[in-house]
Amino acid sequence: MATWRTGRPEGPLSPVGLGIAIAVVLLDQIAKLVATAWLPPGEPTDVLPILTLYRVENTGIAFSFLSNSGSVLVAATLAITVAMFVFWTRTQDGGRLAAIGFACILGGAIGNLIDRVRLGHVVDFLLLHFGERVLFVFNLADAALTLGPILLLLVYVFPPKQ
Repeated sequence: MATWRTGRPEGPLSPVGLGIAIAVVLLDQIAKLVATAWLPPGEPTDVLPILTLYRVENTGIAFSFLSNSGSVLVAATLAITVAMFVFWTRTQDGGRLAAIGFACILGGAIGNLIDRVRLGHVVDFLLLHFGERVLFVFNLADAALTLGPILLLLVYVFPPKQ
């Protein structure tokens, strides 16, 4: 039986794997539908001193890199998602925390892939900034795609003390 950081992680088809991945996809897609319905493109709405609602259509990946490379990005996202899925099924250690990390990555990738296939772009609507200095615009799938690797780093780079 897997614990939080040791033992074989529950797989992608386990309740933890499926539950988290599906929750990420659903929350991401619902948030993007709400953002599309309620936020006019390019019009900022301050929420917190460092967070603004600001809807954009991102045809690239992080920081709009590879903009307008639609089918290439869909193919690359599919390939990376499949590779990550296979890696997850073959992983022998990392426990529940690793399973959560993998599920966040899988759910985030699927959430953005749905946008790319359905819309030809990804809907981003959360703008992180410090004063006038803009860091980036992202969505909930992107947040999961950031949280997942952080959890995996905790598990595999900083393993629990024996």
